[in-house]
Amino acid sequence: MHTLLVARTVRGLEPLVAEEIGGAVRHRHREVWFRRTVPDAGVLGLRTADDVLLAAAVAGRIGHTKAALTRLRAAAREVDAAAVVALKAAFGGSPEVKGVDVSASFLGRRTFTRYDIEDAVGAELAGRLGVPYHSRRHGPPPPCTLSWRVSVEGDEAVIGLRIADRPLHRRPYKIATVPGTLHPPVAAAMARLAGLERARSVLDPCCGAGTTLIEARASAPSPRYLGADLSPEAVRVAAGNTADADRIGWLVADAGRVPLPAGSVDVVLVNPPWERQVAAGGLLSADHDRLWRELRRVLTPQGRVVALLPDAVEPPGFAVDRAIRLSLMGRHPAIAVLSPPARRGSGR
Repeated sequence: MHTLLVARTVRGLEPLVAEEIGGAVRHRHREVWFRRTVPDAGVLGLRTADDVLLAAAVAGRIGHTKAALTRLRAAAREVDAAAVVALKAAFGGSPEVKGVDVSASFLGRRTFTRYDIEDAVGAELAGRLGVPYHSRRHGPPPPCTLSWRVSVEGDEAVIGLRIADRPLHRRPYKIATVPGTLHPPVAAAMARLAGLERARSVLDPCCGAGTTLIEARASAPSPRYLGADLSPEAVRVAAGNTADADRIGWLVADAGRVPLPAGSVDVVLVNPPWERQVAAGGLLSADHDRLWRELRRVLTPQGRVVALLPDAVEPPGFAVDRAIRLSLMGRHPAIAVLSPPARRGSGR
C-alpha cells in the first residue's frame, strides 16, 4: 500500500519540511506531498509542518467558474470516506466520527468562495458517513468533528483528512502565550537550521513564551538551554510552558546586556522585537544594534546565530550564510543563519 499524504506548511518552509519527512513526491504552495508504504504514527511528530493530511482524492480540471464546484462535488462523492477514516486511525488519529467540517483555500481569482467549496465537498462527505455537516460559513465547527481540507492550485484540487484531532502547530505545551509569540513550526525550522547536534549551550535572549527553545530542545535534548527576556511576565509564561522540562532555564534580563561570560554560547536562536508586535525595550530601545554586539560577545569563536529578521539584510558584525524567506501573517520575514565574517574567511 502506498498512502499519499499532504503536509501543510508556512510558505517558504516547504524544502525544510520535505527534509524532515525524508523525501517528497512534490511541492505545491504551502504543501509537501509524500508517501508512506505502511501506516506511520510518526508523521504526527513532524515539527516543521503546520498539519498533515491523508490525501483522499486528487481532482483535475478545476476551473475558475462555479462549474468547478460540480467537479469537486463529484470528486468528494467518489471518496471512500469510511476507509479514509479507518486509515486515519491506523496513522494514529482518532476513529471517532461525530460530524464533518471542511476548510478550503485556493490560489488566484475564482467566481466562487472558499465557503462554496467547503459546502459542496462537506455535504457529500457527511452524506457518505451518515453524520451532520457543520459549515464554517456559520462559524467554527463544534469539537470532535472530522476535519477535511480542500486546496486548489491551478486546475488541480486535493481533498484531505486531518489525521490528528487538531492542527500539528497547536502544540500541547503552549498553555499560555504572550504578544509576539513565535509560530512553533517556524521555531522548529530555526532549530533545524542551527545544527544543534554538537552544541553545548544555546541562548535565546528575547525568549517570549519560550517557543524557540522548547522546539530546539525537542530536536536536540543534550545542550543546555537558557532563555532570557526583559519582561518578567514573559519569563513566567515560558517557565510555565516548560514546567516538566530539564536542561532549560529562564531569567529576566536585558538583551542588550546578557549576564553571561564572553565566548560562552555555541548557538543563539532569536526573534528580535523590532517594533512589530512587540516594541524593543530596555537598552535596545535606544540602540537596536546593541543586540548584535552583545551576541558577538557571548558567542564562542565557532558560534552561530539563527534569527528571524524583517528582511535578509546582514546585521552589523555578522554575515548571512543562508536565508529562507517566509510568508507569515501578511509579512515576509527571513530566517537567517548568521556567522561572524572573520570565521567565513577562515576556510571553514
